[in-house]
Amino acid sequence: MIQESIDVLAFGAHSDDVEIGMAGSIYKWTASGRNVVICDLTRAELSSNGTVETRQREAAEAAGKLGVLERVNLKLPDRGLFFKDEYIRQIADLIRKYTPTLIFAPFSEDRHPDHGRCAELVKEAFFSAGIRKYETPGGYNAHKAMNLFYYFINSQPRPDFVVNISGFMDQKLAALQAYQSQFLPGESGVKTPLTDGYLERVEARERIYGLEAGVTFAEGFKTDRPLLINQNIFGEGL
Repeated sequence: MIQESIDVLAFGAHSDDVEIGMAGSIYKWTASGRNVVICDLTRAELSSNGTVETRQREAAEAAGKLGVLERVNLKLPDRGLFFKDEYIRQIADLIRKYTPTLIFAPFSEDRHPDHGRCAELVKEAFFSAGIRKYETPGGYNAHKAMNLFYYFINSQPRPDFVVNISGFMDQKLAALQAYQSQFLPGESGVKTPLTDGYLERVEARERIYGLEAGVTFAEGFKTDRPLLINQNIFGEGL
């Protein structure tokens, strides 16, 4: 099987998760020539607003605005992201296919259970993908990514590190605004936490993280293990 090689593989439970947490960083990296792939685990078929077809169109539009190499969907069940071996193997298979340097997933502490479960599944797959004798559906060779990091969706904990997105906040908001069905559903839409000033809160959060780091805007991340101070997150010397 042909395995590709990319810099970043970012997982989300639903389309718009990755954009909420790290769209500014993604655009910053793609603009500098790095390859990024986004994987949505579900089609968000149980969303209060919009349809599966609408969400897929919006996801494609957002990905285009961010310049990602590809966006894929594993079509796992919305609100059904339970800890299943089948799901872990599918995610591990995708990791082996793209051989990313870095993997990103939602931070586990979040009001939406699917976000925490996505984190658990990806963490297991991150480890298992590197085990040579571990079998996955696609038959790809084992691959151990350099690191797994977690981005924030609805929570605002103290990050372990931040990425300066001061020059890329407009692109982040443009990607999020592609999800009209979620953030601006109109009079026919159902009121949800996403329809009540959510984008403004995301912008305020990134401004706060930026203020703490001495820049205008920043996105925050958690890590399971310390980062070396003489390397950037891609493992290259500073």
